[in-house]
Amino acid sequence: MPLSERQLAAFADKYAGQIPFDTSPRHLAGAGDARHVTHGLAAAGWSAVSDPLSAEIVLRSPDHRYCLQFDPQSRTSAWWRLRAEPTDNGPGWYAEFGELVPAEVLAGFTDALIVPPPQPTGPWQPVTSAGWHRDSDGTARSPDSMCHIELRPLSEFRDRPSWHVETREPGHGEFSGPRIWHAYFDEHTPAHLVGSFLTALADRGPLQRGMYDRTGHYSAVQEPSPLRPQQVVDAHATRLKSLRAQARSARRQQTKPATTPANVGTAQPAARR
Repeated sequence: MPLSERQLAAFADKYAGQIPFDTSPRHLAGAGDARHVTHGLAAAGWSAVSDPLSAEIVLRSPDHRYCLQFDPQSRTSAWWRLRAEPTDNGPGWYAEFGELVPAEVLAGFTDALIVPPPQPTGPWQPVTSAGWHRDSDGTARSPDSMCHIELRPLSEFRDRPSWHVETREPGHGEFSGPRIWHAYFDEHTPAHLVGSFLTALADRGPLQRGMYDRTGHYSAVQEPSPLRPQQVVDAHATRLKSLRAQARSARRQQTKPATTPANVGTAQPAARR
């Protein structure tokens, strides 16, 4: 079911009544508004298959390959779960995200499901370009050392490495502090999707939060944003319009019948009766 005018108006009403604050770094900005993710997928044709009166939201892609579950009452640390079914061209895969993963960062991942980046780069490239520290071939950490990325090696249970991202409070000595949020991508998650998530995560641009929105940690820096509330709403509407158009274009390409060029001059003579 496409987004309704009522749903878009509810989003606009929320932001019309609050002053946006630029919040950084992104890994400490807090969860934000889940509609950055769900509205984007709905605009691209994903449909809700969950009970509309339930707190849980389940969205399924038009081709039924992908399923995203958002469960704010989850008894585990994973509030978001995305599963991809296997196809003839590749295996299935799984990714999950904790409560305080910023919705805008998660949307970088889900948007890439709809519109893959034109020139995918290696997952590490956006991280190192943003000034994160590469501790080894398989790990990196944010400038404040609170967010860690790890490409865990092969094991007897996995034939390919998997990605783990964690944001933690500062620890003491060799001991890490309590975990704030996590993200996990199994060994078959496409590299361009992981790269899109890390690109959105390492982006130095601030995220907009309301004055009383929950952040991931008290050390997050908040300053009054130069953006007006309507500009935040307009940016959301522009993104949805772009996703809708690109998703429709991709579906048209997939359903376009293949044309076979005519074999000029090779027609066989009709059989004699």
